[in-house]
Amino acid sequence: MAKMILSMDGLVLKEIQLNKERLTIGRKPHNDIQIDNLAISGEHAAIVTILNDSFLEDLNSTNGTLVNGQPVKKHFLKNNDVVELGKYKLKYINDVPAAAGAADFEKTMIIRPGGAKPVQPGDAAPPPVGVTPAPMTPPAASPASHAAPMPPPAAAPAAANAAVIQLLNGPNAGKELELTKTLTTLGKPGVQVAVIARRPHGYFITHVEGAHFPVVNGATLDAQAHQLEDHDVVEIAGVKMEFFFKT
Repeated sequence: MAKMILSMDGLVLKEIQLNKERLTIGRKPHNDIQIDNLAISGEHAAIVTILNDSFLEDLNSTNGTLVNGQPVKKHFLKNNDVVELGKYKLKYINDVPAAAGAADFEKTMIIRPGGAKPVQPGDAAPPPVGVTPAPMTPPAASPASHAAPMPPPAAAPAAANAAVIQLLNGPNAGKELELTKTLTTLGKPGVQVAVIARRPHGYFITHVEGAHFPVVNGATLDAQAHQLEDHDVVEIAGVKMEFFFKT
């Protein structure tokens, strides 16, 4: 499990296990990591952990947040990264190799209400459902050969579990985005951002940035991850979208 080591002037103060999806850092007592120092904002930063990956978000703090000496607003944490908040340092320790999710995050889709169409850099279109790659296609010779392809439906459950979100309003209404990545980021940076994580047992949405939390079927979520169900209606940054599984 990943952890943060809090220190000041080279003296280790404590170790914090990243055992929650979202941990807050700040001066106020309600934070998961409280640093009682006037240089630290009441709610200074947050660490969101999904699967084996963690990323840091500065919560519009007064004095800012540095990672390895560079100011950041949002940063994917890598093993041995050093987060600096005033005189305090938090060293990120994670010996588990980063999952593909970290790379996926850099290529995710941002929906800008009222702006240009969703950005989908580097997306490779998956094969259409039901189309088998050429190497696996059996020769259409005899009726017996049609029995051979029948086992591949074992892969059908995976295809059936493929999820999609369809935009319901705005200039891109009707557009569908396939959730093919481990992590998909949705929203408008600086206003409201959420992450949909694809896990073995389903798709989960987690709030990342912004004063307002995502709304699912008219109910506002909290800071914890929420599992999405077929045909849930999600609202993020003023954009409504429907989550559903492809059939």
